[in-house]
Amino acid sequence: MESWSLKVRCTVKKSELKIVSGGQTGADRGGLLAAMDLGLDWGGWAPKGWRAEDGTIPSCYREKMQEIGSSNYLVRTRRNVADSHATLIVTNTYPLSGGTLKTRHFCEEMMRSHLVVAIDENDAVGKVQRWLAQFFGQEQPIPFVLNVAGPRESKAVGIQESTRRLLIDALQDMITGKHADVD
Repeated sequence: MESWSLKVRCTVKKSELKIVSGGQTGADRGGLLAAMDLGLDWGGWAPKGWRAEDGTIPSCYREKMQEIGSSNYLVRTRRNVADSHATLIVTNTYPLSGGTLKTRHFCEEMMRSHLVVAIDENDAVGKVQRWLAQFFGQEQPIPFVLNVAGPRESKAVGIQESTRRLLIDALQDMITGKHADVD
């Protein structure tokens, strides 16, 4: 069987993409930091009281987030999935567990597109680019809302910075209009 890939140009304007998350330590904040670094719009739902494993979600994240009426993490997780067009679940541990596993279940239950990517898997950046390219190769809502989720920092040390870096690497080329390989 012959292996091939197709070069396509997938350009995303900054105004066409918004990143949301629940503001928890780890992958959630990594997603928000990437959006800030790239100049994208960002936000999401957070638990009542801005609850997070490190106390309260810092004000720099709360600036564009909304507080939901419950302190239960799963209520905000479900709402972020429901209010997004797709969810990227970033992990460095398998099997998925806790809130990360529930996020995937909510995506499946609501029939929302989602991708689970491991930070250390081969071509993780390309995998994310190819997955996102499907949404921007056709007419889509503007802005396209991408929920970013994954384990909290205490469960997967280093996941916050790894998620930030993965998203910057994946989205920077798409925002600048460089070519991405799409299988």
